[in-house]
Amino acid sequence: MNAFNTQTFQINQILNIKQVTLITGLSRATIYSILDPKSKHHDATFPKQIILSTNRVGWIAQEIHEWIQLKVSQRLTRI
Repeated sequence: MNAFNTQTFQINQILNIKQVTLITGLSRATIYSILDPKSKHHDATFPKQIILSTNRVGWIAQEIHEWIQLKVSQRLTRI
């Protein structure tokens, strides 16, 4: 099931952390751990944040979707 089926998806849509957690199924802490190069959970393929203001970041919906597709394709190649 595609995580975007229940939401309006636009290529240039910017997602906040709450939306990214809902779409990916990852917790907020896990997402920030994945983004941290010093973390053992670091994933260089996870989309980088974009800075929206001094206190706000977001992620491009298309990039999150592509990351999910990458994870699915990696799983399929291991089978």
